[in-house]
Amino acid sequence: MAARSKARKRALDILFEADLRGLPTLELLSERQSLGEVPVQPYAAELVRGVAAHSERIDELLSWNLVDWTLERMPAVDRNILRLGVYELLWADDVPDGVAISEAVTLAQDLSTDNSPSFVNGVLARIKSDKPTLSLDPDASAFAAGEDAEDSADGDADPYADDEDAPDPYADDDEPAPATDGKDEVPSHRRG
Repeated sequence: MAARSKARKRALDILFEADLRGLPTLELLSERQSLGEVPVQPYAAELVRGVAAHSERIDELLSWNLVDWTLERMPAVDRNILRLGVYELLWADDVPDGVAISEAVTLAQDLSTDNSPSFVNGVLARIKSDKPTLSLDPDASAFAAGEDAEDSADGDADPYADDEDAPDPYADDDEPAPATDGKDEVPSHRRG
C-alpha cells in the first residue's frame, strides 16, 4: 500500500473514532500524535486538520448531494470516507480529482458494505461535476447564488426528505426490501 493510501486510512481511523465517540476531531488527533502507539503520518494529520477546518462546508455539500439519504443516517465509516474524499477533491490541490475519488472508493471497498463503493463514487462524482461552480468559502451556501432551499425547482419540496419509494443505497441487492405500511414514525430530527 502506498504511503498516501496508508495516511488516508489512518486519517479515516481518527475521523471515524472522533465521530463515533463524539469527540472534538483535533483534540483526538493531538492525543493520537502524543501517544505515538500507532504513528500519525504528516499527510494523515494534514487530512484530519483539513476535514476539521472545512467540516461545516463539507457536510453541507454532502447533504446537498445525497439522493434519498441523510448524512446522519448513513454508516459512520461512509460518512467519514465521503468527508475525506470531499476535502481532497476540493481543497487538496496536489491530489488529482480522479485520485481523490478512487482512493475514497478503495477505502469503501476495504472497510464498508458491498454497496458503499458505488454510493461513494456517485456522491463524489456529483460534487466533482459541480466543482467549477462551487464556492469554497466556508461562509458560502451550497445553493447557487440567489437560490435558497425555498426557491428550489420543486417549490416547497424538502430536498432532504426521504422518498419512501426510493431504493436504499445500502440495501443488499439479494434481499428484498422490507414491506412498510406507510405509517413509519417521523425521525426525531425531522419533527417540527
